[in-house]
Amino acid sequence: MDHSPIEDLQRVLVSEKQILKRITELGKEIDAFYHGEEVAVIAIINGAIVFVADLIRQIRLPVKLDCIRVSSYRDSTSPQGRPDIIDRIRLDLKGVHVLLIDDILDTGNTLSEVVKILKTLQPASLRTCVLLDKSTQRTVDFEADFVGFNIPDEFVVGYGLDFAERYRHLPCIGVLRPELQNPPEWS
Repeated sequence: MDHSPIEDLQRVLVSEKQILKRITELGKEIDAFYHGEEVAVIAIINGAIVFVADLIRQIRLPVKLDCIRVSSYRDSTSPQGRPDIIDRIRLDLKGVHVLLIDDILDTGNTLSEVVKILKTLQPASLRTCVLLDKSTQRTVDFEADFVGFNIPDEFVVGYGLDFAERYRHLPCIGVLRPELQNPPEWS
């Protein structure tokens, strides 16, 4: 019998049904905030790719999309110092309303660094949206404008979030079993 990655979860924190319901609500909140204005959505990938794909389909505003690639975790269960910007966006953001989307806000390092970069591009406005806000010690003073779920300080995977590039495809968000966080020797 094949091993299912869902079996690697200690427990599910947010079900697929809860995620889809909250994404619908977030789409409405974003629509109401921007009052019909066009928005440039900037996704921090790979982690936010699943969330962004579902969320932009719930936004009824005109949307442009671009991605920025950032490395923070480097196969660890906690962020490893200052994030590295691996790939930059291509959209011209001058005078444009920008919504920066990431999968999780924990230390605040990644989002605060990307916000600094985006501000230099002179957007009309810049807001942030995260699927998960982890109740952890922030290393920088940062709060997201739109939040899907507040979660405890535990290592989570699924729905785009990974450990060593695994588990992104899970439809829910769950706590990875502790013995698999060390990192395991996968074959």
